[in-house]
Amino acid sequence: MTTALITGSTAGIGAAFARRLAADGHNLVLVARDTKRLREQATELHDRHGIEAEVLTADLATDEGIEAVAARLSDRRNPVDLLVNNAGFGNKGRYLDVSMADELKMLKVHCEAVLRLTSAATEAMRERGRGGVVNVASVAAFVPRGTYGASKAWVVQFTQGAAKDLAGSGVRLMALAPGFVRTEFHERAGMGTDNIPNWMWLDADKLVAAALADLARGRTLSIPDPRYKALMGVVKVTPRALLGGITSRTGRKYGPQ
Repeated sequence: MTTALITGSTAGIGAAFARRLAADGHNLVLVARDTKRLREQATELHDRHGIEAEVLTADLATDEGIEAVAARLSDRRNPVDLLVNNAGFGNKGRYLDVSMADELKMLKVHCEAVLRLTSAATEAMRERGRGGVVNVASVAAFVPRGTYGASKAWVVQFTQGAAKDLAGSGVRLMALAPGFVRTEFHERAGMGTDNIPNWMWLDADKLVAAALADLARGRTLSIPDPRYKALMGVVKVTPRALLGGITSRTGRKYGPQ
């Protein structure tokens, strides 16, 4: 039986990955900061699907947390076959309204942790000649959206570059770029969502099913919904200056309150 490690597993997209992978018969390593929620999640998934669910409490905004997860990914005796780098968050406020400490924390979680954990996982996977990594980015990677968008753009570029370098090794890497998903993300960041049209919302479970299908097809980027694929097609041909103005105005509608 294969094992998947999921960061940020207790809520949102991470929880949807955990549900789907457990239902498909994968053992899990569940990673988040809240030990109580992790244990509850592990018990529920074990009882429902009969899989083994290991709990690993770690804060990926710290070196200690990253090192603990990297060590688990490097364990050759208990190999991890699939890594889902999902942990992430949004900051409340525009540039210069957000503290430098919070900006750097975001880069730590979204970029440094993704780099170090992907490296730990793929080194072991390459030795075995098989494995997969899903790095959760966002469609914000393709529009001017400050530190959050920049960090997600880094995830996309890094993942696709690493995927090319590892081509032929048996290790697949894919960046997942969802749009708006009904999770705890926006509430935690203090972001208003009342003005977001219903058509822009995605279901986390359907998103995960599409993402895993894209990974199986060998894609290095997954935008798992026709609506967002079309929207990103428009973004590609929109002048950057115009795009920046549009995203600034829409940010005032659904951004931090």
